[in-house]
Amino acid sequence: MTPELQESLARFTERYTNGEVPWDDTLPPPEVQALTGTALPGRALDLGCGYGRTAIYLAQRGWQVDGVDFVPQAIEGAQLRAAAANVADNVHFHVGSVADLDFLPGPYDLAIDVGCMHSLNEPMLQAYRDGLLRLLAPGALYLLFAHLRDETADAEPYRWVNEAFLRELLAEFTLEKSELGVTIVNENRWRSGWFWYRR
Repeated sequence: MTPELQESLARFTERYTNGEVPWDDTLPPPEVQALTGTALPGRALDLGCGYGRTAIYLAQRGWQVDGVDFVPQAIEGAQLRAAAANVADNVHFHVGSVADLDFLPGPYDLAIDVGCMHSLNEPMLQAYRDGLLRLLAPGALYLLFAHLRDETADAEPYRWVNEAFLRELLAEFTLEKSELGVTIVNENRWRSGWFWYRR
């Protein structure tokens, strides 16, 4: 594990330990809910699954889902929640990095990332992209939510993802739609976007 990944794991482990997980809602975002009304169930991949809200929601609607997160506490919680929701046979959770998905067999019909990849550095983003290219079936949907880096002079250089770099990184996918906006959590505000990509 790289020093950057170790630092990130320590930071997120502390957040789960302290209960500082503002992304822990009962339901996934409306953008995720909307796609289940139009897409036939298949195999799905939940990247940075946390406590499994997206994976469990999909499994309840007939999908076979793999969820990946590098925080063991998150995966333990997700497994308990899947069992409580009676979908443990349809969803499998894995402790691992989204930048190293070699342990997973494809193909997947759907991949969803709600706020994970924007915390990766550039080499990890490239490995993440390569994993998606290997795992997604032709025509598969990749739904991404990411905080976008503020490119002002005082912006933190390591935080979030540059939108131009994101589009270059995912150039082998077809961008079908994007919706840009602002995310507000407590007193924090970040530029952000939803991106619908097709493999």
